[in-house]
Amino acid sequence: MSAPSKKTLAKSGVKNVVLVDGVRTPFLLSGTTYADLMPHDLARAALQGLLKRTGLPKDAVDYIVYGTVIQEVKTSNVAREAALGAGFSDKTPAHTVTMACISSNQAMTTAVGLIAAGQCDAVVAGGVEFMSDVPIRHSRKMRKTMLSLNKAKTLGARLSLLGSIRLAHLSPELPAVAEFSTAETMGHSADRLAAAFGVSRLEQDEFALRSHKLAKKAQDSELLSDVISFKVPGRDIVSKDNGIRPATMEQMAKLKPAFIKPHGTVTAANSSFLTDGASAVLIMSEEKALAMGYKPKAYLRDFVYVSQDPKDQLLLGPTYATPKVLEKSGLTLNDIDVFEFHEAFAGQIMANLKAMESDWFGQTYMGRKTKVGAPPMEKFNTWGGSLSLGHPFAATGCRLVTTVAHRLQKEGGQYGLVAACAAGGQGHAMVIEAYPQ
Repeated sequence: MSAPSKKTLAKSGVKNVVLVDGVRTPFLLSGTTYADLMPHDLARAALQGLLKRTGLPKDAVDYIVYGTVIQEVKTSNVAREAALGAGFSDKTPAHTVTMACISSNQAMTTAVGLIAAGQCDAVVAGGVEFMSDVPIRHSRKMRKTMLSLNKAKTLGARLSLLGSIRLAHLSPELPAVAEFSTAETMGHSADRLAAAFGVSRLEQDEFALRSHKLAKKAQDSELLSDVISFKVPGRDIVSKDNGIRPATMEQMAKLKPAFIKPHGTVTAANSSFLTDGASAVLIMSEEKALAMGYKPKAYLRDFVYVSQDPKDQLLLGPTYATPKVLEKSGLTLNDIDVFEFHEAFAGQIMANLKAMESDWFGQTYMGRKTKVGAPPMEKFNTWGGSLSLGHPFAATGCRLVTTVAHRLQKEGGQYGLVAACAAGGQGHAMVIEAYPQ
């Protein structure tokens, strides 16, 4: 690629916000080496990794924002618990955000807002998800009985409450990756979306295999430099993602549909898997970063959030967000050198690419004269994606942004674009500009 000669996206009167660096723990399949930890342990490891890599003084951070989707009840503000555990100053405030798969994107843009508003100069953002241990609740009837037992004064009252418990009350409530508003699981939505856009099982398996092959190549070439080594208490040191498994098309073809049986096209092999992991990034005003002697990696520029119907357009966030953020930046699709989209399901990615290439979709649903246009595959998720690297819900956003910064540096590009879909029919996109080398 030619040296960056395009215009910069700096705005007059608005502080330049930079990504100084980003790290993540290895992303591991749930139930593997991290199985006995708690979410704040992973978040703490990512924060400590960031401190170590940047040499940042622990009291130089003004604020910490962390994302998480499935809350561990004991550490509901996981940002604060992880920050204290990582040794940040106890004077540094911290809060936790949740926005499904774009929770750490929300953490990062909250950081951008705090800096742009002049509230802060240095903010750490990140995200953590721990699917090895999720809160499983008693049924509502059982919870009511237990709360009443707690208040019961006499033995008689207690015995009568105990006598009211039925076997059915003991069945637990499990959390599900499902929409509250539609009661449909995300996999089911992905299957319907793939069918609506005519995405075949073969296309999905091919895309998933591409993701695994590219991730393996990136891992072997040591391009995934954001991954830090982490000594798991009582277990080994982990230093790489363990879900990268390039199979063959034949092996993938043997799998049965996971959600819509028997005709569905979404399978375990072409969906992202349940993952444990955490990520963290250091975001600063450019002035502060330079004053502290840092060489930033990238500028964080325009971003948008979008929201659609959670029934039929649950996972189309990237299609809606991409043209919006490009218009905001005054860029076209051709100006973008690096694309990093979150891969929830191969069918979801392919459906988005087809929607982006459809004049009909652009006219009917987006009020556009023509199609959005799809990113060229040679610029798209070239170091693997969520299907292969793993997808700890709230940690993925920081991985996407850090990867864009690293790819821009490596490839000599100037602009990158991150996009992601999220539960609730929401979505996000952000433009990232390479920092001059």
